[in-house]
Amino acid sequence: MQSTHVADSHDSIRVQGAREHNLKNVSVDLPKRRLTAFTGVSGSGKSSLVFSTIAAESQRLINETYSAFVQGFMPSQSRPDVDVLEGLTTAIIVDQERMGANPRSTVGTATDVNAMLRIVFSRLGSPKIGSPNAFSFNVASISGAGAVTIEKGGRTVKERRSFEILGGMCPKCEGRGTVSDFDLDELYDAEKSLNDGALKVPGYSMDGWWGRIFGDLFDMDKPIKKYSKRELDDLLYKDPTKIKVEGVNLTYEGLIPRIQKSMLSKDREAMQPHIRAFVDRAIVFDACPECGGTRLNETARSSKIDGRSIADVCEMQISDLAEWVRKIDDPGMAPLVAKLTDTLDSFVQIGLGYLSLDRPTGTLSGGESQRTKMIRHLGSPITDATYVFDEPSIGLHPHDMQRMNQLLLKLRDKGNTVLVVEHKPEMIAIADHVVDLGPRAGSGGGEICFEGTVDGLRASGTLTGKHLDDRAKLKSEVRQANGTIEVRGADRHNLQGVDVDVPLGVLCAITGVAGSGKSTLIHGYVSGREGVVAVDQGAIKGSRRSNPATYTGLLDPVRTAFAKANGVKPALFSANSEGACPECKGAGIIYTDLGMMATMESVCQVCDGKRFDAAVLDYTFGGKNIAEVLDLSMADAKEFFSAAESKVPKAAKILDRLVDVGLGYLTLGQPLSTLSGGERQRLKLAIHMLEDAEIYVLDEPTTGLHLADVEQLLGLLDRLVDAGKSVIVIEHHQAVMAHADWIIDLGPGAGSDGGTVVFEGSPADLVAEGKTLTAQHLAEYVA
Repeated sequence: MQSTHVADSHDSIRVQGAREHNLKNVSVDLPKRRLTAFTGVSGSGKSSLVFSTIAAESQRLINETYSAFVQGFMPSQSRPDVDVLEGLTTAIIVDQERMGANPRSTVGTATDVNAMLRIVFSRLGSPKIGSPNAFSFNVASISGAGAVTIEKGGRTVKERRSFEILGGMCPKCEGRGTVSDFDLDELYDAEKSLNDGALKVPGYSMDGWWGRIFGDLFDMDKPIKKYSKRELDDLLYKDPTKIKVEGVNLTYEGLIPRIQKSMLSKDREAMQPHIRAFVDRAIVFDACPECGGTRLNETARSSKIDGRSIADVCEMQISDLAEWVRKIDDPGMAPLVAKLTDTLDSFVQIGLGYLSLDRPTGTLSGGESQRTKMIRHLGSPITDATYVFDEPSIGLHPHDMQRMNQLLLKLRDKGNTVLVVEHKPEMIAIADHVVDLGPRAGSGGGEICFEGTVDGLRASGTLTGKHLDDRAKLKSEVRQANGTIEVRGADRHNLQGVDVDVPLGVLCAITGVAGSGKSTLIHGYVSGREGVVAVDQGAIKGSRRSNPATYTGLLDPVRTAFAKANGVKPALFSANSEGACPECKGAGIIYTDLGMMATMESVCQVCDGKRFDAAVLDYTFGGKNIAEVLDLSMADAKEFFSAAESKVPKAAKILDRLVDVGLGYLTLGQPLSTLSGGERQRLKLAIHMLEDAEIYVLDEPTTGLHLADVEQLLGLLDRLVDAGKSVIVIEHHQAVMAHADWIIDLGPGAGSDGGTVVFEGSPADLVAEGKTLTAQHLAEYVA
């Protein structure tokens, strides 16, 4: 009998002594070519182990195989804080980061489907108009001619050259598909002068440089309605002009071109909330009249295959487009058409067949973004790789989860190692191996609580084990609405003339399969109304210098309190301003760039990582210096700022909300870049709850939440409703559906098969009728 080959003995990924973020010297062996689920409360260390340790080291080692020249163009990664990592394979990461919100990026461009279609149309389209660039809305048509001087054989020769690039970009909208018009009443108040605050544009304060610039050009005390035509034109439309203000050379241009460059060059989804609110008020976006919103010029639209232009096929639902592509019969194009068909079939297989290729990537939900990234991996011939998924259940209806489970198992069965960070019991159930981290979050986590099978987890007594079989009960009594928001004739995207009354004064859940039209209905027809605060799935952008205290505005009243107590300036208590340690400039860490080698990070020896100048730490408030305050957990900080000797009511109010959403264990000064997805979402939720609103719209608030945390979230939503607020939740989690007072279910399917209201009523009535997909899965859940 043949003995086992020594190469087959390397059948596990071995981690020993991992200390990234909150991990406490974690050691674990993960079986290769199996599906391992990582569970635990949000902030317990799952992502620190999987992404920041295993996947990060795999990618760093692969980057080191490239030449020093190539490495110079790659992001520099430092080695994770771990003693031993053995048995690593190539890591392919599919995270929950939303796809880029560039206004020129669409589903087609992000997945290379558009690139393949452009080649098909350049070869088979009639009439033939040119190369694939002629069908690209990101390539402008340019032509030119002139004399050039070149060196030939030691002689200088003058030649006349001409060139022409034929692109597909619509010249009117520059390939964006929309054009903007300005509501001048939202730009300025004609009754006021500049000194009186006539300008309504964010950032245009007359106290700073803008006041000096305008003062040099206009009468600051004259109401704008009394401006001459020339003065108003200069204020609004003037081309960039060099001016000198107080001896400083500056460039002045009118409000409208400046807003177009600074605000409208970004996708709406990528804007800061106050900028987005201004843009929504002041600027009306309409489909470009020249290209009809297709982004392509007339020449690109004129070339057709079977009567359809490239713009027509990009507007089609992907499931329909896949059928259309199958009918292309040209032997010379067979390999490309086969690849294109495979990619489009992958969209359908992964449950995204309802999308169209012209859908901007900035409008995709977190779950749609993640599954779109998966497309390129589904048909991959690569085996023995490590696929790392961050909550692949995000944005998925229970009906769609079964399909996602099949895809993960298919990747495993091809001989790959699949690591999944997950909270949903339906996805944990398919794991071959489970690693449960905890026991709690933040400093209370970072340890392995259980390792073994799913059945072993159930019997383990850990927090995850106890809650794995949790089932919510349907309410026996539901609250009654005290009003409604009327939506009539809603027809955006796939909505089919929807008429619905969204109840107020209750907890209302909007349900339906992914792509049924939930987000379109609520964000398109409810979120923009007065008194409504919407908390979407957009990620918090945060660097190492930003933390919960700076992000929530908590640090402002704290700095003021420190300054008042010590008779100094508030700026001294900011590590990003005058109070910064002079050695590390307030970063707390010294970065040493070693070229193509990983950048070295070391704790600053001057401030010992505290980020502040030593002199600043001599000032105290309530017996603590600013660094000690930032080291407090939110729960401890709430007590500290509520105590008589260190009372700061504004800070205590913010901390109340942060503790309410279950973030009491986080420290005030923890860098935002180290927070998990669930922690970031709850931080955002806490911020919006501080706003004085009557109606809250929450888009999948259970994203990133452990089963135990969902109970706390439901308690929070109940407190909001009992305080007289209205809460509208777009949600797939059955526990939230069961807890709701009213359900509006959209469907019956996704894309063109959805877009209608298939049920309105209480959760009990939904289960009793049992006609929709949501009803079937909710009935199973509460059974």
